[in-house]
Amino acid sequence: MFNARLFAFVCLGALVAANPLERRTATNVFPTPPTTSSLSKPITVAKGTTFTPPQAYTRYDRGSGACNGQAEGGDSDAVFLLEEGATLSRVVIGANQSEGSCTLDHVFFEDVCEDAITIKQTSGTSHINYGGAKHAEDKVVQHNGGGTVIINSFYVEDFGKLYRSCGNCGTQYARHVEINDVWAVSGSVLAGINSNYGDTAKIRTTKASSVSTICQRYTGNNSGAEPPKVGSGPDSTYCLYSTSDITS
Repeated sequence: MFNARLFAFVCLGALVAANPLERRTATNVFPTPPTTSSLSKPITVAKGTTFTPPQAYTRYDRGSGACNGQAEGGDSDAVFLLEEGATLSRVVIGANQSEGSCTLDHVFFEDVCEDAITIKQTSGTSHINYGGAKHAEDKVVQHNGGGTVIINSFYVEDFGKLYRSCGNCGTQYARHVEINDVWAVSGSVLAGINSNYGDTAKIRTTKASSVSTICQRYTGNNSGAEPPKVGSGPDSTYCLYSTSDITS
């Protein structure tokens, strides 16, 4: 089901990148955290501010036993709550987390519990820059709100979907995703979108190895029903890429 779940990060508003990005290649080398901070409640990053840990790439989690597999969670289960325009930079999210998203720079998920990032903005653009995620049984990025998500130079391995536009949220939008310079290994779907709501997935210069489907189209709904698949592959309308944009 694709209901309005929350993740290790919850983005509560529209996002903007703090600085222009220099294009670079995604890396499968994850940083080694110098220390771990197990939280009793989420850290809220205020509107327009940036959270960077005192020691770069500190690991944050919710303590032993926090992960309940595919059990539904909420804001209170997240690791970080990011308000409109907030940025999270240079942290590692450990395996002991429930669900949770915003402008993320160099954020790494060692072992995704359910889904890694939820986008709840109603409009605007969210940026996920660099970083990576491993072992996402379901999704890495769940887009429940509206607007656009741009994923740059991100590494993903052993995953269900890198990106999914919510298939059955109570409020639906036309959603858009741009995937640039991503390296994806051993996954089911790179991007899942709802063509009946006018979603688009623009994919450029991406490396995909053992990924079953690059762009999957669904017929979304607002009733909570499971959305059916209606096609896949480039179509010049919803799945905006060519075979030359994908290498193995």
